[in-house]
Amino acid sequence: MPMKVLEATVATFDGVFQQFTNEAANNKANFILFYADKEPSTNLSWCPDCVRAEPVIYKKLEEAPGNVALLKAYVGDRPSWRNPQHPLRVDPRFKLTGVPTLIRWENGSIKGRLEDHEAHLEKKIDTLLSED
Repeated sequence: MPMKVLEATVATFDGVFQQFTNEAANNKANFILFYADKEPSTNLSWCPDCVRAEPVIYKKLEEAPGNVALLKAYVGDRPSWRNPQHPLRVDPRFKLTGVPTLIRWENGSIKGRLEDHEAHLEKKIDTLLSED
């Protein structure tokens, strides 16, 4: 099944997240990927863990049976993300500490998550996908 991808920035996150949650019941699985912005000069994320994890995450989610939705939330540039008061760091729904962070979102809360040091591991992504 094709994966539906929504993208959000810090500024647009609340509105896009509302759309994502409104459509969640239509999907077999719903994921949020918190991801570092791309550097304009390279068109690659400033975060090496994000660069490593993104293709693996997309591959595994695209291979998943059933409808899968992904909200890709860009956290901003490195100085913005490093601020301890970054809006997504202090948001009690997510409790982010690093990027990339892949969250399985179900019934209005986190069902599972992979942090920055493990978000590129296929077996861990498979486990997150198979949680029912």
